[in-house]
Amino acid sequence: MPYKIRTRDEHFLNDGSPKRILALDGGGLRGILTLSYLAEIESTLSGRHGGAENFRLSHYFDLIAGTSTGSIIAAALARGMSVSEIAKKYLDLGQRVFQKSWLRQGFVRAFYDEAGLIEELKQVYGAQTTLSDPSLQTGLLIVTKRLDTESVWPISNNPRGKYYGPRPDSNVIPNSAYPLWQVVRSSTAAPRFFDPEKIEISRGKSGEKPVQGEFVDGGVSPFNNPALQAVMHATLDGYRIGWPTGSDKLLVVSVGTGSRDLKVAPAKLAVDNALKSLLSVMDDCATLMETLLQWLSSSPTARMINREVDDLRHDLIAPVPLISYLRYNVALSKDSLAQIGMEFDDEKIEGLSAMDDPGNMKTLQEIGTKAAKQQVRAEDFPSNFDLVG
Repeated sequence: MPYKIRTRDEHFLNDGSPKRILALDGGGLRGILTLSYLAEIESTLSGRHGGAENFRLSHYFDLIAGTSTGSIIAAALARGMSVSEIAKKYLDLGQRVFQKSWLRQGFVRAFYDEAGLIEELKQVYGAQTTLSDPSLQTGLLIVTKRLDTESVWPISNNPRGKYYGPRPDSNVIPNSAYPLWQVVRSSTAAPRFFDPEKIEISRGKSGEKPVQGEFVDGGVSPFNNPALQAVMHATLDGYRIGWPTGSDKLLVVSVGTGSRDLKVAPAKLAVDNALKSLLSVMDDCATLMETLLQWLSSSPTARMINREVDDLRHDLIAPVPLISYLRYNVALSKDSLAQIGMEFDDEKIEGLSAMDDPGNMKTLQEIGTKAAKQQVRAEDFPSNFDLVG
């Protein structure tokens, strides 16, 4: 079916047409599993729209949101890259960037040197590409956290956003001027793994130094799964997008990086306990995000949250669903993996949860491919969200 390829501004336009959001979780190199799901989603949606080879997810989705590794993928998708192109570059990035050194143990210095990551990001996006660049073909939202103010920063290319453009008589640098590679790098600056990213946010008054914000991985905020932040960004008045809600008006597709098996051995070192405590908080936030999104929505992919509330199929936060919601993820547990025909011992399964092991990437890619074949169904994408001419 022929359809019109819209511009960024047309994607953002509140014209009464149905809108579509894609949200991509953080999770380090487990993002290759995300890309396996996206390959199946791209194939499914391409088939719905004539099967053209040039179909891109940036044609379908009006806003693509990402946190941490999800921001790397989101920015590439927003630039009109195919999933297969991104997967190839992502595999190369993992091998080049995540090389351990005995000089870096994560205590005084971060585990990894960010120089390699910066080089890769500049190569993929362009060193001079900013958030206002026309190469961004649809809406893009990147979640990062400003460490020096302890505030979540959702940064987008919405041209009507409060901080997008320059303001009269202000030294504040607008979001539109931020280099894309630097915004993505800030969202991927996971504590202990990489040093924070410093972004110049104000030129400073006469005679004063420019002001820099220090940013870390958006995954240390509640929004490692950026889906709810994306819904708020699209609908809350302050963000100046104003899309309407309703199951026939707003589709949210959320893709994970594989959820950790929570049955892990006790930590032997205090630093391990601290790291596992942080990961536990992130898991709690992830569960809360999914609970809220299922509570808001009509969802054929709703999962059981716990044995008490089940999958919330009988619960709605409003009289009618506010969104249509699809969530794709796989638990990295023995039972879940067995359901897709993959058998691993306990040691291997615990290792799959690592965010920085390039040796896992091919296995995670295979897990994602098999899980996506089972989970992604064309009928789950409501036909009223199909693209039109």
